[in-house]
Order: sequence, then structure tokens, then C-alpha cells
Amino acid sequence: MTESVLDRTNVVEAGTASTREDAIREAGRLLVQTGAVLPAYVDSMLAREATVSTYMGNGLAIPHGTNDAKGEIVRSALSFIRYQTPIDWDGDEVRFVVGIAGLNNEHIEILSKIAILFSEDDDVESLVEAVDADELFAILQAVNDE
Repeated sequence: MTESVLDRTNVVEAGTASTREDAIREAGRLLVQTGAVLPAYVDSMLAREATVSTYMGNGLAIPHGTNDAKGEIVRSALSFIRYQTPIDWDGDEVRFVVGIAGLNNEHIEILSKIAILFSEDDDVESLVEAVDADELFAILQAVNDE
């Protein structure tokens, strides 16, 4: 990866969605606004969720597009949204939604970095307790490291 996959503008400390579908749209909209994906990619994120849950455990969901939507990706990127009130993700509680778009299979490396971060309870607790988006971004910087 030649550039950062997570920009500060794509980190939201308090998401506004209250449903799984709206949270996916919110995460996808951030990816569109920064020019990482075309709008049709958001529809493919919803289509993937309709076939398989992107809930990963530890309060985390990682919605991403279907394989058919690879042409909608301009560059690899992430969006990160924290929710004060957990979202019902088909029976699981989600506090963090990470939208992901990966060019040329870069999403596998990105997913690995996110999984490592969320496997540590102390890291998850620091994300819960972060006071603002700047602090969240600082904690998440590991996803930008080569």
C-alpha cells in the first residue's frame, strides 16, 4: 500500500445511524466522500450483508462490498465510526463499524491489521473511552503502518 488507508476525515466519534443498514450506508458514504469508491459500492456493501454478516466480534462489524463491485473501488480506504448506543447487528451488539474497500486484494492486509487491534481487549477499551475523533484516529494509526 502506497498511501494511508485511513484518513482523519473518515473517523467519526459518534455515528448517527440506529440500524445495521443505516450504519453500512454511513460507513460507505464516508468512503464515497473521500473519493475511495464510487456510489454503487455502497449498494454492494448492503448486498454482501444480506448474504453474510460482517459482524466480527468484540463490538466490531466490517462491512465491505461484493467481489462484483471491485470495479467501483478507486483506492484502498477505511472508514471508522463509533456508536455511543450499540447497534443491533442481527442479534449482536456493534459499537464500531469499519467500512473497507481494498484495491488489488489489499483488503486482506487491512483486515488483518484491524483484527489484531480488535483482538486486544485493552485496545478495544481505549477505543470505547477515546474522548474525540482525534484520539480515535491516533489509536487506529496502526492500520496505516507499512
